[in-house]
Amino acid sequence: MTRRPVPLFLALLGAAPALAGAQPARPAARQVAAPRAPLMASADPALFRGLSYRLVGHSRGGRVTTVTGVPSQPRTFYMGVASGGLWRTTNGGESWDPMTDGKVPVGSMGSVAVADSDPNVIWLGTGSDGVRSNVSTGRGIYRSGDAGKTWEFRGLYNAGQIGAVRIHPTNPDIVWVAAYGDIFKPNAERGVFKTTDGGKTWKKTLYVSDSTGAMDVELQPGNPTVVYAWMNRIERKPWTIISGSREGGFYKSTDGGETWKRLQTTGLPNDLIGKGNIAVTAANPQRLYALVEALPGGGLYRSENAGESWQLVNSTPGLITRPFYYTSLNADPTNADVIYGGAETLYRSTDGGKTVTPFRTPHGDNHDMWINPTNGNTMVQSNDGGANVSFDGGKTWSSQDVQPTAEFYGVWLDNAFPYKLYMAQQDNSTYIVPSVNDPFNIAGIRTGPGCETGPIIPHPADRNLVHGNCKGQYAIMNLEAGVTKNYWIGAQSLYGNDGGDLIYRMQRTTPMATSPHDPKVLYYGSQYLHRTRDNGATWEKISPDLTAFPTCCQGGSGQPITRDVTGEEFYSTLYAITESPLEKGVIWTGSNDGPFSVTRDDGKTWSRVTPKDLEWGGRVAWIEASPHRKGSAYFATYRYLLGDYRPYLYLTNDYGKTWKLLTDGTNGIPADVPTRVVREDPVREGLLYAGTEFGMYISFDNGAHWQPFNLNLPIVPINDIRVHKGDLVIATQGRAAWILDNIAPLQQIGPTTGTAAMTVFRPRDGYRTNVAQGLLGPTVDYYLPSAPADTVRIEILDAAGKVVNSYKSGVIPPAPPRRRAADDDPEAAMMEGRGGRPSAAAGPMLNVVSRNMGMNRFVWSVQHQNGLGAPPGQYAARVTVGGTTQTVPLRVRIDPRLAADGTTEADLQAQFAHNVKMRDMVADVNALLARVRAAEARLKGATGAAADTAAKVKEVSEIVNTQPIRYGKPGLQAHITYLAGMTARVDQKVGRDALERYEFLRKELEAAKAQLDRAIGPASRM
Repeated sequence: MTRRPVPLFLALLGAAPALAGAQPARPAARQVAAPRAPLMASADPALFRGLSYRLVGHSRGGRVTTVTGVPSQPRTFYMGVASGGLWRTTNGGESWDPMTDGKVPVGSMGSVAVADSDPNVIWLGTGSDGVRSNVSTGRGIYRSGDAGKTWEFRGLYNAGQIGAVRIHPTNPDIVWVAAYGDIFKPNAERGVFKTTDGGKTWKKTLYVSDSTGAMDVELQPGNPTVVYAWMNRIERKPWTIISGSREGGFYKSTDGGETWKRLQTTGLPNDLIGKGNIAVTAANPQRLYALVEALPGGGLYRSENAGESWQLVNSTPGLITRPFYYTSLNADPTNADVIYGGAETLYRSTDGGKTVTPFRTPHGDNHDMWINPTNGNTMVQSNDGGANVSFDGGKTWSSQDVQPTAEFYGVWLDNAFPYKLYMAQQDNSTYIVPSVNDPFNIAGIRTGPGCETGPIIPHPADRNLVHGNCKGQYAIMNLEAGVTKNYWIGAQSLYGNDGGDLIYRMQRTTPMATSPHDPKVLYYGSQYLHRTRDNGATWEKISPDLTAFPTCCQGGSGQPITRDVTGEEFYSTLYAITESPLEKGVIWTGSNDGPFSVTRDDGKTWSRVTPKDLEWGGRVAWIEASPHRKGSAYFATYRYLLGDYRPYLYLTNDYGKTWKLLTDGTNGIPADVPTRVVREDPVREGLLYAGTEFGMYISFDNGAHWQPFNLNLPIVPINDIRVHKGDLVIATQGRAAWILDNIAPLQQIGPTTGTAAMTVFRPRDGYRTNVAQGLLGPTVDYYLPSAPADTVRIEILDAAGKVVNSYKSGVIPPAPPRRRAADDDPEAAMMEGRGGRPSAAAGPMLNVVSRNMGMNRFVWSVQHQNGLGAPPGQYAARVTVGGTTQTVPLRVRIDPRLAADGTTEADLQAQFAHNVKMRDMVADVNALLARVRAAEARLKGATGAAADTAAKVKEVSEIVNTQPIRYGKPGLQAHITYLAGMTARVDQKVGRDALERYEFLRKELEAAKAQLDRAIGPASRM
């Protein structure tokens, strides 16, 4: 019997349940120039309370491995994302919700099943069975007894990728699991496992060898004593895919999976046997289908006698395209002749597999399907674009644009305001996404050059140009023209070649890097480092071969049955390139077969500087050249593709002569958590951010100690991290992109932070802007060790120390006036009252003061207490709680887009002064109008001398009031309010006409006031 160990990964992460159960040339936001912060071993996690990542999206779906439905709830379906957790829809795919975030500490999903006898019971096998080169490993089995609200770890931690989970139809504690095992190396925890006690114990009932695992397990409909399984060898190496051997094949049990018999000579292939998938149908429990990779004899097989004998019924090549990745098979439970086979194309047969025709789905690359057992037209299907639901047999499908599950290989940022993210999405395209994007607003993004693999990098000096890559092919795009030019290094077709036969070996995700010293320079990696200064028209090779190039690993990928050469497995290529931001010509490289290299003379000479303790063959994923120290660099390497799950983050401070391993498995990042990326904060030296296979980590002492830093981020592989304009930008493999906005508090946290009654952090510069003021506006962060009983008050002071505005906790202030945006109606001021679109700016609510234990964030709307927008300039924020007061400087900058067209802060300060005068004049004319109306009411029906007075008042009334008819002639009040509206909601230089018009209207107003004074006497003064 196999009992569940306490996994090191789960124990150290503390995340498992109890095991018993465009670039305007203007300044960006100033990053806080703090004094050198002290190194500290850790920060109290309580200091992070209140910080959260913001999903940027986009919401175009990514790869989904497994799907299922609930027969008794026909609009409820589940999808297991390849590396993004389990999701559920209860409205037929109109929207999806994550079900395992913060509950299951692994993102890679292999198989999900809902108990027929109790839809609240869900069994989840982790580890995607679509084992492409970026596959993320699984970490066991989980069970929920309350429809996904809570989850319990139920063992099989080392079972690797889970191909199938099947639940007994009447007892949800009896479960069968098909386990691939470790996809990267031999191990014994593979085969078919069975539990009869809800996962407390497991029995391995079918085991062939430490290299052959179970691809599939199925129950005979209506008779769970009959169980079928498919066994075969499948293994991934960095340089190849191994699928197939002479052991394995089809197995059958007639005692509920306790014992098994291999049916070897029944019409199925029995030489080289690869991946296979079995389909059963309740419409005919004796009929079986099997889709088989084999040599010879691959194709679709059918049995009419529960697997005792078989017949090859279809050998259409498309059914078994790239079998290591696909080999999907599903039979309609209501019609035994209807079968679906999935590969790059989904095929459908209505005659028992004799003929197949393509079956349209929203996206190609098909992985799984579930059909409602009582209605064959209700189904959910998954592919590399997400999951899609149909209620009409596949004629129409639900949208995949509501699933923020993209796999982004990396992220690059521009200097626009707001800045944009440039990312390549696996099996989609390259995308340019605004940093203030609504993640579900697909219309707000645009495509870039290159393709799914990327990278895609904005040109540092020309906002109209973007560098792109597609599987080793460089391109540059002119965004305005929509034209992409191709400049392929070597111009040699890459697909299909043995790696050793290539002139230039380039991985699908070929590395590129711009120079921080010369915007014309772009680096590109094959086994050599290439450089262009003219956007790819000419390339120069500036290095020798910088890879290890082991002769063992240079053939074509895919053995022993199916050749598969798409560039993913080209070994011995560069994978990371970085030039030091402090020293021109100091360039670091890393390869996907191990070596670290550096040049200090712009490529003239090179040194191989691989750490002596690093075993051969690992992949250098990213390199971070320190922004603080010359000769210092961090290398993020992983070796899990070789079966080594240890974390490898290295630091050198002497150009690679010596190295320090920052991850020994005992200093915060567990020993079985592979590392993918590390970045050093550009403001605080020694503040490091690390992305791993299982989430985020942070170090405050230059990697000597690490601690989890996931916050609200789901546990998924982190592919890239960038610190940009004071934000932390994250690209994930399976959950799209996220931003931790404004990390000024992280840059200032110290050993004593949290011991005082209150800590107010120095704010970064904020903006007065009409876009996402809640994200970009001036922000005050303050930490409260406990929720105070007293009110928290925040006062904004001007440069002279005068209070500009004040706010306090417990009071929800009215929404500030919205500054006009580019798409506003210019006639809105004249047509007031017709209504308009509400602001959809992202970020925290403006002017709200919180008093929560932990981090609190106040974002000022840049609004004066007189109701007008305050101008950019130097301010201060005074925060008071109880008897403690702290004051910090608060800089408000002009929107860089306005600065780019010549508007200055002085212009906006002058505008504020003008708007104050306009506000006063509006108040004056309103007071005059009130006096007129009061006099008219008093003199109504007057006779004699009083009638003469009434006539004089009427003359003033006709001057001030607008004629009371549609399109009546406007009065003085209308002219004044119209002029006030001209500059009230737009940041601009006040035009000469407005100034002259003010003087004119002020004279008219004073004349009208004098005229009324002559008629009824001057206004009384209080």
